[in-house]
Amino acid sequence: MKTPGPDHPITVTPEPRRVRVIVAGTVVADTRDALRLEEARYPPVFYVPRRDTLADAFVPSARTSHCPYKGDAGYFDLSVAGTRRPDAVWSYEAPYPAVEAIREHVAFYPDRVDAIEVVD
Repeated sequence: MKTPGPDHPITVTPEPRRVRVIVAGTVVADTRDALRLEEARYPPVFYVPRRDTLADAFVPSARTSHCPYKGDAGYFDLSVAGTRRPDAVWSYEAPYPAVEAIREHVAFYPDRVDAIEVVD
């Protein structure tokens, strides 16, 4: 486990705007309680509480990955209206202490969904 610091900063802050994720014309996530994770030089990522997702659309995937700063991630395909988007979603079931806030949240690859809308 690595700890975020000046050479690899990570911040997790509440996102005050509404975040919606759309696949095949279906809203698969809609929340005003998203978290915005900013890590080093990567683009910001929105983490949506699981309670604000369309759970039936999430199909567990065999893919996993490891981040030395966040922990082990599991992935999900999205299956909506006859459309399947492989490994479009990930989550950290047991995130490291520095990012504990993202527990029970999911994140979406922007290029594997039709839209991630962030609106006031």
